[in-house]
Amino acid sequence: MLDFSRQYNEIREEVLAAIEQVCASQKFVLGPAVESFETAAADACHATYAIGCASGTDALWLSLASANIGPGDGVITTPFSFFASVSSILRCGAQPLLADIDPLTFNLSAEAVQEVLESHRGTGSKAVIPVHLYGQCANWDAFRTLQQRYGVLLIEDAAQAFGAAWEGKNAGSLGDLAAFSFYPTKNLSAFGDAGLVTTNSLQFDEHARVLRSHGMRRRYFHDEVGWNSRLDSLQAAVLEVKLRHLSRWNEQRRQIAHRYDELFNKAKLVGSTTTEGVVLPYTDPRATHVFHQYTIRAPRRDSLREHLADRKIGSEIYYPLPLHLQTSLSGLGYRSGDFPISEQAAEEVLALPIYPELRADEQETVVAAIRAFYA
Repeated sequence: MLDFSRQYNEIREEVLAAIEQVCASQKFVLGPAVESFETAAADACHATYAIGCASGTDALWLSLASANIGPGDGVITTPFSFFASVSSILRCGAQPLLADIDPLTFNLSAEAVQEVLESHRGTGSKAVIPVHLYGQCANWDAFRTLQQRYGVLLIEDAAQAFGAAWEGKNAGSLGDLAAFSFYPTKNLSAFGDAGLVTTNSLQFDEHARVLRSHGMRRRYFHDEVGWNSRLDSLQAAVLEVKLRHLSRWNEQRRQIAHRYDELFNKAKLVGSTTTEGVVLPYTDPRATHVFHQYTIRAPRRDSLREHLADRKIGSEIYYPLPLHLQTSLSGLGYRSGDFPISEQAAEEVLALPIYPELRADEQETVVAAIRAFYA
């Protein structure tokens, strides 16, 4: 599914030099390396401020908490996402409210969000968290309209979307705040856990910086209860090296996705629904997709995945069980059938290998194996 060694071999000397610089400085938590990366990341996102933190999950929590989202507040997001999209809301003491997804992009549907906002359940909603799933921005025109109409905060869950854009405007600068993850599998990846919050608000920036350091503005004087979510200097140094290459890597991902499209079409495997064949990823023409994942809809998905695994071909399901059906979230009060588009997607989606160094012959092997399965 991924081969980290190929990327590392390409940038090994740059990375080791950056790590050596941090080791020589003996400044390992926050400090100059983090400040330098924050500046570079803010510039890359076209955001005014960037706040490094310990993980993408913490970045979501910091985004909410810095905006004073808490008990009594509703936050609307998608059931078709990683667990942190909802757990961060609960961590703030707020109430997660879910809305179904768009069947083409798998992103949160603005129309479904509007239905929640206009319902009794949506009373007290303070924020919406659209997830830029698989590396494609949610329909920001529609969410901006909702913000203007209902006055909700817009917080981007951009964990999978560093470098993505909507109508030329970068992820991380679209909403009031944005949260990024640099988990090792991400397009921009650390050598461990790391995250980032971006915003154009000085107020949110200052509050997030306090919250990531135990609520301290002055050392050992705690104005509020925060958390230990500081970014390590070693991770920041690695991330700044990789950030210099990210535009090229994302372009390679787009080329690989295009090649997959061509191979699937040449193999006559493509359909508009899974009753007709494999459904290829949809890219909204207004979006700049960075293809964190290349996710198809596949007939007999689980059997296909076993077939690929038998041939030593990696694949993954993002995500096999929507959040509203997770045992730990049963207290939210949702049931099977509440979000049919998300539930259908969970039964059909399959992510295929995609990373910048993936070779054309390897893609041909993947598609040939899928063609053999359906034959």
